[in-house]
Amino acid sequence: MQKSALFAAFLTAMSLVLPAFGETGFGEKPALPKPYATEPVKRLASLAEWPAGKTPIAPKGFTVNKFAGDLDNPRWLYVLPNGDVLVSGDTRGGWFRRKENRITLLRDANGDGVAETQSIFLEKLDRPFGMALVKDKLYVGEQGAVLSFPYWTGDTEIKKSGEKILDLPSGGYNHHWTRNIVANKDGTKLYVTVGSASNVGEGGMEDEIDRANILEINPDGSDKKVFASGLRNPVGMDWEPVSGKLWTAVNERDNLGDDLVPDFMTSVTPGGFYGWPYFYFGANPDPSWSGQTKEMAKKVLTPDYALGAHTASLGLAFCTSKKFCGKYFGGAFVGQHGSWNRSEFAGYKVIFVPFKGGRPAGPPEDFLTGFMPDRKAGITYGRPVSIAFAADGAMLVSDDAGGMVWRVERMPEAKTPRQGK
Repeated sequence: MQKSALFAAFLTAMSLVLPAFGETGFGEKPALPKPYATEPVKRLASLAEWPAGKTPIAPKGFTVNKFAGDLDNPRWLYVLPNGDVLVSGDTRGGWFRRKENRITLLRDANGDGVAETQSIFLEKLDRPFGMALVKDKLYVGEQGAVLSFPYWTGDTEIKKSGEKILDLPSGGYNHHWTRNIVANKDGTKLYVTVGSASNVGEGGMEDEIDRANILEINPDGSDKKVFASGLRNPVGMDWEPVSGKLWTAVNERDNLGDDLVPDFMTSVTPGGFYGWPYFYFGANPDPSWSGQTKEMAKKVLTPDYALGAHTASLGLAFCTSKKFCGKYFGGAFVGQHGSWNRSEFAGYKVIFVPFKGGRPAGPPEDFLTGFMPDRKAGITYGRPVSIAFAADGAMLVSDDAGGMVWRVERMPEAKTPRQGK
């Protein structure tokens, strides 16, 4: 093969894995421009309805279908042991229809990949988000509390009031209200994300008590500890299958330019400090705090993997389903909700980061695209948030702007593979 042909083949291969549309700031050692290399901007996407029969686009060998639709701002997904899917929704703002904040139960009773049942599972909640089942108790993270509810397998509704086991701070910059919850393997500890009350501490650090942290508590809410700090807005959490470490996806600060600061995912070191608000992506000083905190630089941990600036990387799920994963086994899927603080739109897709030996091992790949059909105009059909795996191993992705939960399934090898529509 001639050199020109080899080079063309190389470029084609690279285009399949490198982030598209001029996005930068990915990987273990991302290029970081100087602050204000570009002017801070505010650019919001315009929402259009998904056309009839249109779905997000998955790689060759996978199909995509609508698992559930006509949902009010479906944000976070949780799969119960019997296969029922819970989806939490906050319906107060922006593009979304306004109803009570609730958790909806989706049930696919006949196993055809479509939820026949959509029913109210829990209501009269205050911005519910994360959920975790430990034995016979379902924990729900509201913006101002962690609640505990009794649950028995197969329940389609919970009418009893929840028990508040922990008060949480709420309000602030962009609200940062998403309180995610995961339990450790033996169910003896819960981990709760709490985003910052500000962009870079401009309201005073006295407003940031218990914020920009992952908290650790017992299942009854006792023995609260700061598990990790300096995480501006941690949202997605999952356990990396090889090392057993907790990983989180974190939304970084705004208004430093198009390519600062990259969102990131990282393994979480107990007691670790990740820099916010004084530093970003390691000991890079934030201009709002420059020169005031030199001693603190020695304590800063550098995140493991940058996910692009202003991509709003929310969902995080490691692929452990042998039926679904194939080459994706052990790697991380990330739901990128999409930018508003960037001149060129970034995110609005699900990406995949390969792992080897419990560590990131290569550039990211686009996995689920088609949410934003016109990036120059900023027209989007939807915005992916949470990623979960159904009882049969298929991937579920919540799309809050589109009001959908999408299901991605690997096609049997005997069939002709095709992409999403």
